[in-house]
Amino acid sequence: MEAGLPVEALEEVAAHVHDHPADRRSLMLRVVPEGSLKRRAKVGRLSPSESERTARLAHIIAHAEHVWRDPTKARAFLTTPHPELGDRTPIEVSVDEFGARQVEAILDGILYGLPA
Repeated sequence: MEAGLPVEALEEVAAHVHDHPADRRSLMLRVVPEGSLKRRAKVGRLSPSESERTARLAHIIAHAEHVWRDPTKARAFLTTPHPELGDRTPIEVSVDEFGARQVEAILDGILYGLPA
């Protein structure tokens, strides 16, 4: 991932979670600041750290779809504020490593029948 993922990868991740363009853009801007996103669009590639955040979100989305076995239910989980996350949405907190681990723990709890 030294060269970075294509910008389209981030666009696809955001589109997988949000239907509305403004919501997609908001998620993308949590991964890449607006000024950087404009520059990345010209170059066509994300930086290594932005690529890592994008890959992390893709992993969380895949994990949620595995747990829920239904993309619509997974999307609802990812975009609904959760009390264990300080009433923030799972997709929002998953941008950073610590938040992603918290979301994984919640998803694992759901998968294995623990309260979540």
